Amino acid sequence: MHVVVNAAMSADGKLSSRRREQVTISGSDDFDRMNDLRVESDAIVVGVGTVLADDPSLTADDGANPLRVVADSRARTPPEAQVVDSRADTLVFVAAAAPDERVTNLRDAGASVVAAGDERVALEDAISELESRGVEQVMVEGGGELIFSLFADGLVDELRLYVGSLIIGGRDAPTLADGEGFVVRENFTGLELTAVERIDDGVLLRYSVS
Repeated sequence: MHVVVNAAMSADGKLSSRRREQVTISGSDDFDRMNDLRVESDAIVVGVGTVLADDPSLTADDGANPLRVVADSRARTPPEAQVVDSRADTLVFVAAAAPDERVTNLRDAGASVVAAGDERVALEDAISELESRGVEQVMVEGGGELIFSLFADGLVDELRLYVGSLIIGGRDAPTLADGEGFVVRENFTGLELTAVERIDDGVLLRYSVS
């Protein structure tokens, strides 16, 4: 399986403001590129924080919708969220400790719910489950906690990063890879820059994970 992390950040490395509101960083050409990547992928994965902050639909413009996947340890995804609507299939990974009532509500809303891990979603198990379902390419759209965890577990193959021409600032604003962070250099994730392309008023950087 090929796991692609796709994100847009400001020139100072922020995904949005400290209020964690959705911020438009790229333009129409990059939106088209992202839509094409969605269509090429078999599944789109986000963390529950992205669902709660942005209420994304995770659908493609032309209706060729991949499987929508949410990593949600405590089943906090609202049953009325767009990601659970009827436009595409939705799979929510929860931990075994997720409240039964929330799990039932998500299933009643039409989502498939699968337990992977005890207290937190075990991402390696989740990726294995997707692979068993025939998923060959995964597009990860955020947020920073999920992205860091995927890098920490060695599950990312490629990073496509759009850098927009704006400064957002704020020590509490979310970044590409939040979470606990690596402490020693030996654990840092190494990247190999494979392509640079100017899009809209920014730059798309493509990396493979070395």
